[in-house]
Amino acid sequence: MITRFADGSDRLPPLPLMAGLLGAALLSAILIWLVGGSMLVAAAYAGGLLVLILALLLTNGLRGAAEQDGHGQPDWSVTHAAIENRRRAIAITDRANRVVCSNTCYDQWFGGEAAPPELGFDESDRDRLTGAARGAWRDGVGTAEDLTFAASGKNYKLEVERSGRGEDYLVWRFTEMVVANSYDGVAERISGPFGYMMSRAGLEVALVASDGVVMAHTPGMATRAMGTPDADLRGSEFVQLLRTDDRDRIFFAREGQQGTPQTLVQVSLEPDRKSRQQGQPPAPSTMVLIDGQVGIGNRPDGAQSAAIPQLEALLSALPLGLALTDRDGRFLFANKAFLRAVEREQQGLPQYPSDLVVREDKGVLSDTVRRFARGSAASGDMAVRLAGDKEEPISLGLAGVRGLGDAAVLLSLSDSTEEKRLRRQVAQATKMQAVGQLAGGVAHDFNNVLTAIIGYCDLMLLRHTPGDSDYDDIQQIKANSNRAASLTRQLLAFSRQQTLRPVVLQLPDVVSEVSQLLKRLMGDKIEYSIRHDRELGPVRADPQQLEQVIINLAVNARDAMHSYGQNAPNDWKGRLTLATRRVSARDVRKMGIDIMPADDYTVLIVQDTGGGIPRDVINKIFEPFFTTKEQGKGTGLGLSTVYGIVKQSNGFIFADNVQGPGGNPVGARFTMYLPVHRGEMPRAAKPRRDESEKASEWSAGGKLLLVEDEDTVRAVAERALTRAGYAVTTASDGEIGLGIVANSGEQFDLVVSDVVMPVMDGPAMARAIRRVQPDIPILFMSGYAEEHLRNEIDIENMHFIPKPFSVQQINAKVADVLSLQKRKREKA
Repeated sequence: MITRFADGSDRLPPLPLMAGLLGAALLSAILIWLVGGSMLVAAAYAGGLLVLILALLLTNGLRGAAEQDGHGQPDWSVTHAAIENRRRAIAITDRANRVVCSNTCYDQWFGGEAAPPELGFDESDRDRLTGAARGAWRDGVGTAEDLTFAASGKNYKLEVERSGRGEDYLVWRFTEMVVANSYDGVAERISGPFGYMMSRAGLEVALVASDGVVMAHTPGMATRAMGTPDADLRGSEFVQLLRTDDRDRIFFAREGQQGTPQTLVQVSLEPDRKSRQQGQPPAPSTMVLIDGQVGIGNRPDGAQSAAIPQLEALLSALPLGLALTDRDGRFLFANKAFLRAVEREQQGLPQYPSDLVVREDKGVLSDTVRRFARGSAASGDMAVRLAGDKEEPISLGLAGVRGLGDAAVLLSLSDSTEEKRLRRQVAQATKMQAVGQLAGGVAHDFNNVLTAIIGYCDLMLLRHTPGDSDYDDIQQIKANSNRAASLTRQLLAFSRQQTLRPVVLQLPDVVSEVSQLLKRLMGDKIEYSIRHDRELGPVRADPQQLEQVIINLAVNARDAMHSYGQNAPNDWKGRLTLATRRVSARDVRKMGIDIMPADDYTVLIVQDTGGGIPRDVINKIFEPFFTTKEQGKGTGLGLSTVYGIVKQSNGFIFADNVQGPGGNPVGARFTMYLPVHRGEMPRAAKPRRDESEKASEWSAGGKLLLVEDEDTVRAVAERALTRAGYAVTTASDGEIGLGIVANSGEQFDLVVSDVVMPVMDGPAMARAIRRVQPDIPILFMSGYAEEHLRNEIDIENMHFIPKPFSVQQINAKVADVLSLQKRKREKA
């Protein structure tokens, strides 16, 4: 007898039930013996029952053993061997979220002990990972992308699949997400419909990594290598799929010499080895197997020519620029990527590769192509300059090929249009930074000279009155010195070292302030219009400097339109348009300007109809002293000043041309980006008092220590301060000044010092003096910006006067500082 339980399983009856069955059989035999009177019949009946019970027990035991064999624990060692993969981490978990099996890649990437939901991902990634697992339990499959593992910083893509006879397990597959490369998309094309076409044409293609591992392949290669088009060769060693015979012929390993010999062509997808960053793995290669060994003497010429269209079809689909030449160096073929890289998509190929480069590179390139065509099969690269872009050298790859009919040399060239654009931007920014530093240094030294000239003029004017013969000459010298000082301020503006007084403002308010002035500047021949966007964000900038930016751009546009209008009909009229726009961080990311952070900006656009900026000039227009105007009609500092003010305001400015219907430029456009201010609104600045008012507050004299390394500046300042009633002690550098304070024992009321000096600079001297006289105020003289110095010098009770200054200005500044110090002492 067999008992069937609620779960549907058949098992042996329990011992009490078996004892009852045996007792019932014995009792039945006794009853038959008593009724029938025959012990023999009763014994036979009892024996039959025992045989039946034993047969049932034996049958049930065999069934249980069979079920034990069919539903026992799986052999995980077999599973582990099946899921081995060098490029994918795989783990299997049960319903208790325990790892029951994992491959070597999972152990290497994640440690192998913890289940996937317990790995070192951040909280948001773990939530998405857990959600993918829930989706797999529910729907059979779940996915999650861009999961960042904290320990390695790498990103992974996850696929989770429910599996098992009872669907009691989850299979987790992690794939590393790599950075986009120029050869991305090749794998999908090879394994997709394009790969089927290649296989039908007798071409088998594999994308092979630098370590020889297959990354993608055509379906036909799977059939030739493994016998089925559904076979996955990814992760396999490419060389293990092939064999060679004693004549160096190549065969598929599965087919052996019974199969067709193959011609192997390797196409590297790395356009320039020198551009690869340190630590970056080499690019993969495309391995092309052409069915039939072409170029052998016993093959007909038709087989050789048939291989060329097949190869051209493959090269045309690749993103790398590739071209073929014959043994004489003539072009046979070039794909679209090659034509795009040499900027000849419309004109097509010339006869020779040397026709693509500048005159200096023609001979070298011709000789190199012929050498690769007629020598042994080899590869290399060389730097050449294209005729259309003489400033940017490119790397041209060359490889000698054999057995492909007339084709003798394979040329490779990457489409680096975007890379060139980014390189120009970085080079331009670097050049502007270097020129700015040079301009700032020149302006600083020139300010010292102007300080002496203006100071001596002021001292001479004190001895002359209007009407004297020398008075007008001295005034003329001072006027020209002040004009030179304004030029140095423009240089400092370009080098982002001028003093700004930024406030939070709305850009349309600044435009409206200068609108009336701009209308008068434009004249009758130029129409002036303004357009404002809505909901513009506030910006933090110096309003006076922004007005200077707008005026400089408008005047530059006016001059360009006047020059363009001289060759236009008499009824021609120009148009100047000022527009404001708001640009979000999303818009910035779409523009793809790498040097500009993705943030919200308020934009000012100044656009004219002056014919545009020549291509050879547009990269130089922001450089100081560069001008296209006639001699004597421009200093070349207008746009450089604009550039410096915008950059010092943490903004960006770009120049480009507005294209007309025929593709020709019809005008120039300057676009200025200022970041939206999100901080607190600053308090209104106190009105600045007149210098004479400051000087009148202090008339008690005082002891001053004057430290300046320029003899002329020190002499002018000493005479000016002495005439004002101060007792002045001078020093030519910081060490001498520090020695005077430390050794003389005098108590000075103020230290007036230059910032940049040899041996010991002004800030270092001031810190040392503060150890002797902690409360003494410091007045720095410098040609650099006050804001820049305050960021660099962290000293309390520090004051600043910009160079060049007049005698009245330094007297007023010293009086103001001493008056302020007096008020502090009275409050204390």
